[in-house]
Amino acid sequence: MTAPVTSGPVGAGGPGLLGRFEEPARAARPRLTPDEARVIEQELAEWRRLEGRYAPATPLGELAAVAAAVPERLYRDSAKVLLRMHEIAGSGNHQSCLSSLSLVRACFDLGLVPGPGERAGQRDGAGPSAGSAELVVGRGHIAPSFYAERYVRGTFPFTPLATLHRDGLTGVVHRDWGFRNTMRYSLGVGLAQAVSLAWDLRRQGLRRKVVCLAGDGELHEGITFECLRFAHEAGLDNLVLVVDSNGKGIEPLRAPVSREYLSHYLGQAAETDGLDTEAVAKSLRVMLDGPGGGALLCATRKEGHSFKLPPAPDAPPPRPSFATTAGPLLAGLQKDTGRRLAVFTGDMAARFGLPNAVPYENTGLAETLSLGLTLSLPEETVKVVATDAMYYMDSLGMLTEATTSTRHLLVLAGRSWGAWGGATNSLNLLDQITGTRAYEPVTAAEFRSCVRRLLADPATAHVLSMVDARFTAPGEDCAGDVDAAVWLGGAPDAADLDCCVITFGYAGVLVAQANRDGGLGVPHLHCAALRPELDPALVERLRRCRALLSVEYNGVSGGFGEGLRSRHLLPLTPHGVRSDIRNCVHDTQLSRHGMTPRALAERLRALREDGAAG
Repeated sequence: MTAPVTSGPVGAGGPGLLGRFEEPARAARPRLTPDEARVIEQELAEWRRLEGRYAPATPLGELAAVAAAVPERLYRDSAKVLLRMHEIAGSGNHQSCLSSLSLVRACFDLGLVPGPGERAGQRDGAGPSAGSAELVVGRGHIAPSFYAERYVRGTFPFTPLATLHRDGLTGVVHRDWGFRNTMRYSLGVGLAQAVSLAWDLRRQGLRRKVVCLAGDGELHEGITFECLRFAHEAGLDNLVLVVDSNGKGIEPLRAPVSREYLSHYLGQAAETDGLDTEAVAKSLRVMLDGPGGGALLCATRKEGHSFKLPPAPDAPPPRPSFATTAGPLLAGLQKDTGRRLAVFTGDMAARFGLPNAVPYENTGLAETLSLGLTLSLPEETVKVVATDAMYYMDSLGMLTEATTSTRHLLVLAGRSWGAWGGATNSLNLLDQITGTRAYEPVTAAEFRSCVRRLLADPATAHVLSMVDARFTAPGEDCAGDVDAAVWLGGAPDAADLDCCVITFGYAGVLVAQANRDGGLGVPHLHCAALRPELDPALVERLRRCRALLSVEYNGVSGGFGEGLRSRHLLPLTPHGVRSDIRNCVHDTQLSRHGMTPRALAERLRALREDGAAG
């Protein structure tokens, strides 16, 4: 998620909105139409002209002032705006945003969305009408739908739309952009936020209702079941759940969302055409103006999950991401060892290459269930749970249960290029759970070595960070001993080891490229284990180095480099992610955190020439 926006005078540089959007908007110019580029330049000029004239109450107020200064609307249909935002960004959840667009439009029509000068959560609550209700957006990644609708309604300029996922506009709901609530990465937490608000309004004796916009996929999360039970038992008759019912999470759901189930807990459930804005608004108004709460199931459609630009006609087929090799590698494991596999995934089979490779069970976006299903299987069965590292922030308790009671547990924790695996220290947290070891293989041989280690040490759960990036693996790897370290480019003589860079997982690929492309020849140790077991003689050689640098595609706090420094008393400088996550594309992430091959080459050059690791 993006960092909070600091409001201030219109056009204030630095933390102000002009300083936030100008550079990424101009960087997007090659992907803009001539008219889009022209309007952006007009908006930027007006933004500077408005600078210092007044301080709007909200960031949306500042954007509305710019939109009013340049009233030309390039597009009148928010669906077209959504498409252009994702085409310019080259990534995102376009189909999810499109699926919910009619629901979003209905929320605007009913006055549920705060205006540019309003702060969400400060309605007067004079009566039960739609305008006095509070909107909580549980389907957190559909924020672009709201931006697109604000644009066509004239309160949002085009400039920020061109910066989606590129260090400008966040794709996830945030209070700074007019939402009642803020989301991070926890699916299902939106309903918890809505129940929290509904409970507090009832406690205060206020008559406002709470509308929670959710997706049928996120209703699989364990927290949503707990929320519905509590809402029923606490008698929260002021909660209205609006469900984008498209039959998909990331992948197709096993069954449609149950109207009967929702009506039992919320008092009533109705269905409507979710692609018809007027029908959604009419049905929702009935629930808002009538007694009690309820659920409104809106039938919608959704195609693919993640947006991808069409390839150029002469472009070679894209290299598959490393994460997608997991399925074939598991199939090879099953063939070579004869072991039975039980594979569970939280709606991410395609991400790990499971279809047509191994049988698997899709639990939907129910992370705790994926782990729970491993608890009573035969001891010799290899239990594989394939999910995203960030989603385990929702189920750490169940993961601890599994690691302390389940043998032969292999966790494939996907490493999203957009969010660095959730919080910057998520992989470090997984490694701290009782009975686990964490690895980040970058070759097939390392993956197989990790599995061999699991078979030899079945009481330890093995967490494998599976990087989504596409890359050419370095020549050498930890195929022999995955807990050890290997020299990339050949082992240097002990007398010549003046400086050294030590890397973990995917960072080894980036550093190897920087070392190779720059012709630097800095001695490079590569580790696949987050907590490697280094040979004492090697540790002594490293201690005598003039300068040591560790590099990790990971949060350095409590991570790989700090672990080496504390365990082996090595005088090294850790390099990696130090700030919190932001929702943006891979190349932007690498650039922000000094992880591009060019930035790494500069650090290696300084390490070799000056002994400067910092």
